[in-house]
Amino acid sequence: MKQSFAVIGLGRFGLSLCQSLTASGQDVLAIDNDEELIESYKEVVTQAVVADAQDEEAMRELDLGNFDHVIVAVGQNIQASMLATLIVKELGAKHVIAKAETAMHGRALSKIGADQIVFPERDMGVRVARRLLSHNILNYLSISDEYTLAELQVENEHFSGKTLAELDFRRHFGLTVVAIKHDTKVVISPGAHATLAMGDTVSVVGATMDVEHLDKKMSE
Repeated sequence: MKQSFAVIGLGRFGLSLCQSLTASGQDVLAIDNDEELIESYKEVVTQAVVADAQDEEAMRELDLGNFDHVIVAVGQNIQASMLATLIVKELGAKHVIAKAETAMHGRALSKIGADQIVFPERDMGVRVARRLLSHNILNYLSISDEYTLAELQVENEHFSGKTLAELDFRRHFGLTVVAIKHDTKVVISPGAHATLAMGDTVSVVGATMDVEHLDKKMSE
């Protein structure tokens, strides 16, 4: 189901989220006080706006209460992170996901109303572990506690030489294919007639347990 996301702060984590969510067909509003950065991402996301996350009036104008999720991805400025979280929560944001640098920072964000806390640096370790333990997963990004963007390499003959329509990832695995890489060529949002070949990289988005199910099937 299509959902709406407001991402505040376009650092490395925020940009990665915007790209992944947009690739999976979600509505994404990108917010940052860097005008040049916002200008460069206007064609990538649904909407990109220059605004200071610590300015309550500027945030009020964005109607953040109408979004399904508001993600505070502000960088290492802990004070700015906490103030932005407090503001969006007071403005009626339904579900606030906040990035934390440390466990203490995470607890403070929870105290002021964040509904979910993410730790990108800690989660990087989880991604590396998954890559080491999987034969197929090349890259792994946790979008939330439940959803994942993963890149898997095709090394199983059952998946090779078949179209996406034949494999029907959505019906069999509950996953959406967002890209296919063949050699150096990358196809974004491939059509049903796109064919997988041995050695291709397929990027999928969906529930973490469904990604793990696909990984297991591709390892058989």
